[in-house]
Amino acid sequence: MSSPEPAFRFGAIAAPAFVPTLLFTIGEGAIMPLIPALAARLGADLATSGLVASMIVVGVLLGDIPAGWIVGRLGEWSTMLGASGLAAAGILLSVLATSAGMLGAGMLVLGFAAAVFGLARHALLTNVVPAPYRARALSTLGGTFRLGLLIGPFLAAALVTVTGDVVSVLWFALAMCALVAVSILALPDPERMLHHRSTPAGSALGVTAVFGTIAARRHVLARLGVGALTVAALRSVRGVILPLWAVSIGLGEAQTALIIGVAGGIDFALFWFGGWLMDRFGRLYTAVPSMIGLGLGLICLALTAGVDDPVPWFVAVAVWLALANGIGAGVLMTMGSDLAGRENPAPFLSAWRFTMDAGGASAPLLLSAITAAAGLAAASATLGVVGLVGAVLLARYIPRQLPRDDD
Repeated sequence: MSSPEPAFRFGAIAAPAFVPTLLFTIGEGAIMPLIPALAARLGADLATSGLVASMIVVGVLLGDIPAGWIVGRLGEWSTMLGASGLAAAGILLSVLATSAGMLGAGMLVLGFAAAVFGLARHALLTNVVPAPYRARALSTLGGTFRLGLLIGPFLAAALVTVTGDVVSVLWFALAMCALVAVSILALPDPERMLHHRSTPAGSALGVTAVFGTIAARRHVLARLGVGALTVAALRSVRGVILPLWAVSIGLGEAQTALIIGVAGGIDFALFWFGGWLMDRFGRLYTAVPSMIGLGLGLICLALTAGVDDPVPWFVAVAVWLALANGIGAGVLMTMGSDLAGRENPAPFLSAWRFTMDAGGASAPLLLSAITAAAGLAAASATLGVVGLVGAVLLARYIPRQLPRDDD
């Protein structure tokens, strides 16, 4: 007779699940705003600096598919440890860079490592957290991302102010990678604590199995996946359009940073409430309101173009978008985990995350194209409508019932 599985305690996995995530994201968040400055230091023009900055997103997309194979082969704990080492290698390459191309290669490696680390974190919580707690766990993971990306830039700004050298931020991020590895080694392994392993010992998941999963689950990815892609797209657009709109209405850099920073704090504050709603009532009750809020917010932003006093309207829309985004923290990861199941979820999560990241990467390009053709207000309104269409798709395809552990 087998011994019963230990009772789940959320607090028992909190530190090992979220501390490495926070440290990794702080390092990543410190670098991201300063990539153009690092590229300019190496002689890159504005267009080339933008290309170098985009290498992180390219790296994430390249890493999403093999990440499933890596996690299936090595397990979540070992993968996170290896990804932190790979991220350190990318950052060290950037420290030693003598050209913008070399810096871009370093950012590409960092993005690849971030994708692998992210898939391992996602699969880890999918494996060890029972379905009744899943949304709160993944919303907390989403909140951890937000906190790291909120802290990182402030630490980077302080470091550059003290040292006067933007490269010091790369050394800081390298130190954070070391701390990530130390935290993974020092903290207990949640899978071992709960006696749960996603992949039987000695088995290996091939890359072909990942693509086979994409083919086998293509109907899910074509329906619910498209709706979820619009969530990722609007979140990405929100991060780009607010600074652009601030420039268009003549706001200074300090004012812009303050407004967006306050909105980021509101966004972060709602992650647990959003997870509780999902676990209590279902994924539908956060995903659809979040998308409606983001869509309406972008449409309202477009309608403020040309008003006499645009700053109060900008503040109001920034706060509204933060509320809408915050209530949906973790919803994409939660839906992916629901669809993947707890037994060997990595292949499907790779396909799911690739779809989401493709939406997040393509949306700013669409924003730029529409802005060039018809103006920023038209771009905001168009993407707002895309958000409302996404809400309809999600309302149509998200399962109404809450998942169970035997699903």
